[in-house]
Amino acid sequence: MWLRIWQRCDWTIIISTLLLVSIGIIAIGSATHVNQTGLDASTLVAKQLMFFLVNVVIVIGLQFFDYRKLKDWANSIYVITLLMLLAVIFVGTSALGAQRWIEIGPITIQPSEFSKLLMIICMANMLEPRYEQLHTFKSLVFPVLYVGFPILLVFMQPDLGTSLVYIAIFIAMLFVSGIHLRLVRIIATTGVLLLPLAWFILKDYQKQRILVFLNPDIDPFGSGYHIIQSKIAIGSGTIVGKGLFNGTQSQLNFLPENHTDFIFSVIGEEMGFIGCAIVLLLLFLLIYRSIHVAYTCNDRFGMLLAVGIGAMLAFEVLINIGMTMGIMPVTGIPLPFISYGVSALTTNMISIGILLNISMQRTKYIF
Repeated sequence: MWLRIWQRCDWTIIISTLLLVSIGIIAIGSATHVNQTGLDASTLVAKQLMFFLVNVVIVIGLQFFDYRKLKDWANSIYVITLLMLLAVIFVGTSALGAQRWIEIGPITIQPSEFSKLLMIICMANMLEPRYEQLHTFKSLVFPVLYVGFPILLVFMQPDLGTSLVYIAIFIAMLFVSGIHLRLVRIIATTGVLLLPLAWFILKDYQKQRILVFLNPDIDPFGSGYHIIQSKIAIGSGTIVGKGLFNGTQSQLNFLPENHTDFIFSVIGEEMGFIGCAIVLLLLFLLIYRSIHVAYTCNDRFGMLLAVGIGAMLAFEVLINIGMTMGIMPVTGIPLPFISYGVSALTTNMISIGILLNISMQRTKYIF
């Protein structure tokens, strides 16, 4: 069994993940090395490393499990997901103007993070029997309602960023499920026409983030501060960076949330263009391999799972790095495997475990 796992593992996925987590732990340590916010660098690094090692054990254990059995549990997983999201609304804790977390003893978890992977499993199970049958609006009613309710619960927290991740995953999985292109054109056109109406359902701080995205200078010491400092940090890193623990924006705490949402800015400042390019290459390899696994998978459920995981990673990378460079609004989406966060790291590691499991059990090899 061990020899089979060793021979059939996708080592590109494994090595890329290990390197990304290693870079992330180093960057977290550097970002919190000198601070005035009460953060303990050694505690954060130790906690991230500890949960990474725990997740490594989980990932290894998943290789002895047939991912197809997830189909049998999909309905229960869907109910659990809804209960978790409802629990956040009623008993969750608030921070930074949002109620997204649940405290369990010394650990604070974010159910909306876990729900992304859980919903990928549920969506794959729901779409498999509808593969290449999504030709009418009637055929889309149930899938939209099925996914729409969890999205609404996440949006109510409010968590616009994670809601958009849900939508991106759903669109990607619909596309590979063979949705008729005529429906895509009609939905896309309708969405664009109705987009201005979305302004009226956004919270005030969400509207402010969009305005600041369009022009950070309208509030340089308030909502625009994050973006301005982030761009200064990345730009000042030039080619090779200022060196670990030598960044000015991150070490002197000019850069807010530098160990979570804006960790890429720390990498840009201290490791420069070369460090950023390495991180982007590793993330690209993970996304590419997820597409490859989906393309070479021998069953639709596994293919949909791989596509969902790849879409989740791709969209999170696009939004997080985009917001640090000022080309996307600030949404609070972490950078996969690099940003500090127990919930995000666990979700991404288990996603990799499932992806490796699908890769190991596929039988159709294309290239």
